[in-house]
Amino acid sequence: MANWRSKQDARASLCPAASDVIFLPAIWLTSEVDRTRQRPSPIKALRSTGVNVKELGAPCHATFRNTKGHVRAEVRLSEDAICGYGGDFTGMLRSDLYKHMLRAIPEGTTQFGKAIEKIESAPHFMRLRFQDGTKSRVEVLIGADGMDSIVRKHLWGDSPKRPHNLHVIGGFTFDDIPGAEQGEVVLSHSRTVQGTYSSILSEGRSGYQWWMLEAWPDSEAPPSDLHVHAKELAMECRPELNEMIARTRPEDLQRWPIRDRVPIQRWSRGRVTLSGDAAHPTSPYAAYGAGMSICDGYFIGQCLAGLDLKETNAVEKALQEYESKRPAHTSEQVQAAYTLGQMFHHTYSMLRPVRDLVLDHTWLLQSQVGEKNPREIVAQLAEMGEGINSSASNLAFGQ
Repeated sequence: MANWRSKQDARASLCPAASDVIFLPAIWLTSEVDRTRQRPSPIKALRSTGVNVKELGAPCHATFRNTKGHVRAEVRLSEDAICGYGGDFTGMLRSDLYKHMLRAIPEGTTQFGKAIEKIESAPHFMRLRFQDGTKSRVEVLIGADGMDSIVRKHLWGDSPKRPHNLHVIGGFTFDDIPGAEQGEVVLSHSRTVQGTYSSILSEGRSGYQWWMLEAWPDSEAPPSDLHVHAKELAMECRPELNEMIARTRPEDLQRWPIRDRVPIQRWSRGRVTLSGDAAHPTSPYAAYGAGMSICDGYFIGQCLAGLDLKETNAVEKALQEYESKRPAHTSEQVQAAYTLGQMFHHTYSMLRPVRDLVLDHTWLLQSQVGEKNPREIVAQLAEMGEGINSSASNLAFGQ
């Protein structure tokens, strides 16, 4: 299942706004290896759509540092936002996020194990044919089917993936780690490697997630021993990060290459639109891929709430309204994440000392990730309004 991490996020945000939702195909809940971080806006979206976020993850404050501990940037969110939503980031296991969202979905509204084979348009509905031979008619189709979206291809044709030539090795542990900072996201960079950890909370257990990120050719085979390779990468980092890696069980370890697609500016046509990675696959440098997917679902639900979905003009207008709220924001995040990854990991070797001198002794990074991003978070919280106010019916999420 390609790029499964963000597929479920947008869908669960829509469920409280819908009474007949079809989910296609199965989601992966058996592995807890993948970790995630959520910002205040997706936490607000989850809360507004009926998801219990009270014990979902550990609220964290975020700093960017060099490997000696010097703080290059600090995310400065307003006190109101911190009090309302817990922190700059919330560290959690993605499986916990999925479980909390699934608990909020009304029983009987989901169908798993479905995969779209063909999509056809009719005047007042969409006709779907699945790989198992079954068919369905839906009034709205939302492609939340990841980077390799069939729905996106149906709308706009195929487009190439953009390799970043980077990869991530990450994991988590619930062991006590001497010297680790609790309630923090500590993002540190050497000349070539990012080493990061944060607090997590899972079903009452406190722990830490960590990841190592480096340049790695997209065409090259992965390291033969991820654990050993991660420990080698962390040698320049702080001792607590090394200890987290050493304490991580092999089954709690994961590696993935980083890819995205160049953002598209149109998502909707007729009764069909896109959300999540189908619309804007994003590098983890944004720390916002799953969060943007959740917010997509929130805005779709908000725009469709209360509509008679048999009215084609009303549906098309609602999806255009949704589209007016999202691509500018998500495209900026996708491109910023791509640019950060290239700056930190693909700068020419002779320029790296100059880059690090600038990052250590100027406000460049602070102005971008410490000041600009929090302003955007607060602006999006305001744009989200007071929540989804009423219900819609008969939506389908294509996966």
